[in-house]
Amino acid sequence: MSDWQGMTAADLGRSIDKGEIDPVELTQVFLDAVEAHEHGDRIYARMTPDRAIAEATAAQERARLKLRRSPLDGVPISWKDLFDTAGIATESGSKLLEGRTPDTDAEVLQAATHQGLVCLGKTHQSELAFSGLGLNPKTATPPNVHNPDNAPGGSSSGAAASVAFGLAPAAIGSDTGGSVRVPSGWNDLVGLKTTTGVLSLQGTVPLAARFDTVGPLCQSVEDAALLFAIMKGEPAIDLAPSSLRGTRLAVLTTVALDDLRDDPRKGFDHAVQRFREAGAEIVDIAIPEVADAITLAPILYSSEAYGTWKDEIEANPDAMFAEILARFRSGKDFTAADYVAAWHKLDAYRVTYLRATAGFDAVLCPTCPILPPNVDRLMTDSDYYVTENLLTLRNTRIGNMMGLCALTLPTGVPACGVSLMAAPRDEKRLLRLGLAAEKALS
Repeated sequence: MSDWQGMTAADLGRSIDKGEIDPVELTQVFLDAVEAHEHGDRIYARMTPDRAIAEATAAQERARLKLRRSPLDGVPISWKDLFDTAGIATESGSKLLEGRTPDTDAEVLQAATHQGLVCLGKTHQSELAFSGLGLNPKTATPPNVHNPDNAPGGSSSGAAASVAFGLAPAAIGSDTGGSVRVPSGWNDLVGLKTTTGVLSLQGTVPLAARFDTVGPLCQSVEDAALLFAIMKGEPAIDLAPSSLRGTRLAVLTTVALDDLRDDPRKGFDHAVQRFREAGAEIVDIAIPEVADAITLAPILYSSEAYGTWKDEIEANPDAMFAEILARFRSGKDFTAADYVAAWHKLDAYRVTYLRATAGFDAVLCPTCPILPPNVDRLMTDSDYYVTENLLTLRNTRIGNMMGLCALTLPTGVPACGVSLMAAPRDEKRLLRLGLAAEKALS
């Protein structure tokens, strides 16, 4: 394994700037690594080598002329297979979309390409992004970095695996109910869930557009901040100062601490203690409306998801994994009146939540209350699949239901993350806080 494969995207960018790393050589290292890796086909749905080398060659020339476009100009990354790539199939992990080939890139990919990032390829994911487990028997189930037989987390499963296994310096995924944060947590990565609407969804295959978001999975908060700014088309975020001293952090006790298994509890307690030692004031907070909001998730998610995809699904239901098919079809159980009423309730709960948390810099919770479950058992035990999938997404979904931005960090306990949730459109402040939290944890 090349030393370059263990470096952060930011460090690779700095080395390119100094002339120590050539973007073409760097890109070829990752292309070769994917081809040689035992799990390469389980992680990448398809590679884009011609595009990657062409983009790296252009970055090489810009570096020579001292005309680099961004701190990550010349750095190769992977893209979840729901971001449109011109002339390259984009199937969102589904046989229903087999062969779907767009004419243009997704807007966030266009922005990244303009800033010099290199597209390595497209990563596997849950079908149409509708599972937190990352299990996909119809295309491929990527491995978990701690145990290839366990679920990788979804739906950005291949995105996480590409970074965790050293097959990309960073990855871009999507998060509708936890799809960036769960696989980041289970593979010891940093994952950023952005606020819906902050990053463009144009050219992104939808699941539930009112909840869909774009976000990076990477090795450091610095990488997350750089990728966020690049996709937004803005200058790099100034992350200074980065200290937890004087900050107020709330531990959400409603729902988020229920049924925690031993390792996630150990990881979370460790993180909270380190934050306290770094100077943060930690306060427990109960918000009953969070529990009420969670009960609305089946109405809001499945209704929109099924409404978006019902024609394609019912034209070829056998093309889908039965568990995912059942989850989509559950959207038929609700009326339009149910859906509208649920949104009215959720809007009110969001107002209450923001009032209750206004005095805090962030709200903390375990990223996931469980460890990655065994894939074979998930495939053979339907009840187990349903319970584990719902538990997997329970905590992350709080951020989506409340309309927040959120950041997950590794706690040091394998496959256990801690999440920091902040107000809508507060990504820059959250990332500065996240850098301080990352330092406290390290």
